[in-house]
Amino acid sequence: MDNSFPEIKTFFGFGCMRLPMKGTEVDIEQFKEMTDYFLENGFNYFDTAHGYIDGKSEKAIKVALTSRYPREAYLLTDKLTEPYFNKEEDIRPFFQSQLDACGVDYFDFYLMHAQNATNFEKFKKCRAYETAFKLKEEGKIRHVGLSFHDKAEVLDNILTTYPQIEIVQIQFNYLDFEDASVQSRKVYEVCRKHNKPVIVMEPVKGGTLIKLPDDAQKILDDLNSGLSNASYAIRFAASFDGIRIVLSGMSDMAQMKDNVSYMKDFKPLTDVEKAAIARVTAVYKGLDMIPCTACHYCVEENHCPMNIKIPEVFACLNMKRIFNDWNQAMYYSDIHAAAPNGKASECIGCGGCENVCPQHLEIRSLLKEVAAEFEG
Repeated sequence: MDNSFPEIKTFFGFGCMRLPMKGTEVDIEQFKEMTDYFLENGFNYFDTAHGYIDGKSEKAIKVALTSRYPREAYLLTDKLTEPYFNKEEDIRPFFQSQLDACGVDYFDFYLMHAQNATNFEKFKKCRAYETAFKLKEEGKIRHVGLSFHDKAEVLDNILTTYPQIEIVQIQFNYLDFEDASVQSRKVYEVCRKHNKPVIVMEPVKGGTLIKLPDDAQKILDDLNSGLSNASYAIRFAASFDGIRIVLSGMSDMAQMKDNVSYMKDFKPLTDVEKAAIARVTAVYKGLDMIPCTACHYCVEENHCPMNIKIPEVFACLNMKRIFNDWNQAMYYSDIHAAAPNGKASECIGCGGCENVCPQHLEIRSLLKEVAAEFEG
C-alpha cells in the first residue's frame, strides 16, 4: 500500500462506470444510498469519466454526491477522453463542461484517459498534458495522472516524457497479472520504477472473477472463509506495495456492503488464499474464454457503426462455452432483436472497435465465432 495523497482516507474507491440502473437510466435513489453508505464508512474517493453510461455518470454524481455533500467530504476524479477533443483549443471548453456536469469547481484528480501508443500521439500533438498541468496551476485540478491500456514499454515512454504525472491508473487483477496482452505485472513494475502511486481498475475484471466456473468456485468454497469471490480479487490487488486506490464498479447496494465489509478493515491475502487464487487462475487459463471486461469502449462514440452490442454478445458466447448455458441462444436473439442493434454477422470489419479495446481483443474475428455459434 502507498501513503501518497493523505487526503484519500482509505485505499478503496467507488468506480462510477457501472452504477445501479433502472432500464437505461441511473437508479438515482439507490445511487444516493450507496453514496451515503460509502461516505459513512470512511471512504471518500469517486471516479468517473464523461463517456461512462453514455454521459449519465457525471450527471448522476452531481445529483447523488456533489449537490448533497460539502466539497471537502469527497475526492472526485474525472478524465480527458480522446473522442471529445481534436485540437488544443477544444480541451478547456470540454473540461469546463465536465466541471459543470459534475457540479464542482475543481477535480481532485484529472486523468489522461485510456492512454496507449496511438492516442498518446494525439494527446501530445494537442498539448493535452500541458493543458492539464496549466489547469493544475490555476487550481482547477489538484493532481494530474493518466489511465493506461497498453504494453509496459509504452507506459515507460509516457512517464519518461511527462515525469510530472503524479499517479497512474492501470488494469490489475489476478487473472491478468501475467497476461501477455494486458501485462498487469509488467505495467505495475513500470509504475514502481518511476515511483508513481497506482490506482487499480478492473480488479474483478468486469465481473469475470465474480461468477466463476464450477471447478474454480469449488477452490474458493473449500477455503470455508465466508468471504465473497469479489473479496479475493479486490484484496489481491490491494495487497501490493504502491497501490493507492483500488476501484470497484459497484452496481447495487449488496455489492457496496460486501466490498465495504472487507475493505474497511483491510487484511492482505494469506498464503493459503494466494495459493487458492493461483489455482483459480490455472482453471481460467484452461478455458476457451473471451477476456472481455464489458467496459463498452468498443460501442461508445459510434465506434461500431453497425451498433452491435459487442460486450453482450461476447458474454453470451462465454456463458454458452463455459457454463453450457443453452439459454444464451435466446438471450442473443433478444440482444439484436432490440432495434437498432445489429447481429454479429453484420460486422463490416471497419476495426473501430479494436482501435479502442483496452484488452487488445481481435474483435472482428471473435464476432465471426459468435455468429457461427448463434446464427449458423
